[in-house]
This record gives sequence, structure tokens and C-alpha cells, in this order.
Amino acid sequence: MPVPWIGSGVLELGAGDARTTLVPEHGGRIASLHVAGLDLLVTPEVDEHDFGAFPMAPWTGRIRNGRFIFDGTPYQMPLNKPPHAIHGTTRDHPWTVEHVSATAAVLAQDLTEPWPFGGRAVMRFGLTADALELTFELHAGERAMPAECGWHPWWQRHAGRGGALEVELHASAMYARDGDGIPTGELTDITPPPWDDCFTRLGEPAAVLRWPGAVSVEITTDCPCLVVYTEPEHAICVEPESGPPDQFNLGPRVVEPGAPLVVHSTWRWTLG
Repeated sequence: MPVPWIGSGVLELGAGDARTTLVPEHGGRIASLHVAGLDLLVTPEVDEHDFGAFPMAPWTGRIRNGRFIFDGTPYQMPLNKPPHAIHGTTRDHPWTVEHVSATAAVLAQDLTEPWPFGGRAVMRFGLTADALELTFELHAGERAMPAECGWHPWWQRHAGRGGALEVELHASAMYARDGDGIPTGELTDITPPPWDDCFTRLGEPAAVLRWPGAVSVEITTDCPCLVVYTEPEHAICVEPESGPPDQFNLGPRVVEPGAPLVVHSTWRWTLG
């Protein structure tokens, strides 16, 4: 089906047989990752909402009931997935293109309402023939702020050829969840899928995605957490994140002016 915004303001990076498209005006989303004739991410033609990979900041996952306390002051975020606030604000606003070349791009966004602290987000993308390299920066404004960030890719279960997507997870612990599906802060042993869970104590790589007979993707990251969501029929989400969902209530990471939060992830593929 046609997608109204596609073709307007789209950046395409290319290296070898790899292509990726970025849509700054559509929340800085990676709209596609095309490798050797395969669409590895869900395309907007398949699902206009749950596709590509979108940035999560200044928080990741859910904030319980949208509420948290920072430096003694209570704050309420909009409940965009009632009864909780989910995935931050950066995917809801356009990003500015600060640099673009054939293989690299830098996007930036000022953090504005409903986020009360100000600040700035910067994403860096670098494409090679066998990898997409990602960097996410969160900069405080004039005052300290709680902050988390990460990426939310929708990986195709069927990439066009080969077998269905398989996920090999390299982690030794996961966060226990309560009745609302939100981490309690307690770490437990890993249970079998289906998953909508946050994993930690990650290995190197943190995960390997395999479409048997077609392509494999290694996900490496310096993020301490990986959220894996296996419930959709058309996709699996494997999300590098700087902290678990509801980190603002579990014990917020504080970003000070002049000392940004910076995290990286590399998605490296091999064919066959």
C-alpha cells in the first residue's frame, strides 16, 4: 500500500549491496535496511506503524503510570499507552539533518514539551558493506536530567528468502516483571519465550539473528540491556537500550550538563 510520507525528505545511505533509508521528519526513524536483495526490517508497506527502527529517548520502554520523581519533584508524562507512558518523545517529532554523505548521517533534535528538562538528542549513522553502526547521544540542557535511550527495530520474521527468523540470545539474566509487565528491578534466570522482556549481563555479541540459508546479523552494543519482543506474527523486536523499562523509578541515570549519555550498537551481517 502507498505510504504518504515516503519519498519526501528520505535519506538513503548505500555501501556495497547494503542500503538503508532514514526519515528525519518521521521521528528520525530508520525506514528500511536492505541487504543483498533482502529487507531485514519490516517495511512501511507491510505495517505503517510498526516498521523499521525508531529511536527511544529520553526514556525507553514504559514509565509506570507516566509518573516519576526526580530531585524531589514529581513529574507526569502523557499516557501514550494507557495507563503508562512508553518509548519517550523523540519518535514523535522531526529531527534536523546536521550531516549527510553517501554512507553516513547525523541527525539532531532538541528535547521539548512534554519533556520538562530540555536537552538535545543526537544520532549518528554509518553504513559499510557489512554493517550499520549506530551512536545515540543525550545531552542535558542547563540542568541535570534523568535519561535513557535506545533503538527499537522491527526485524522481519520472513526477509524474502530463507527460513523464518531465529534469535540466539547471549545474556545471563533477565528482569522480573510484575502484573503490569514492568520490571521490578529484580534479576532472575532466563525463562523460555515468548518474550516481552528485558535481558542484561549481555555477551559479545548480545544477540545473533538468523534467517537460515539467507543472512545472519550480529548485534553488538555497549548498552547494558536488550529488550526482546517475540509476540507479533510478522516481526521480532531486539532492542539495545541503555537501561530497563521504568528505570526512572527503579533508580534514574542522571545526565549532567556537559557530560552526555552516549551508547553504541553495531548490526553486522554475513550472507548464507
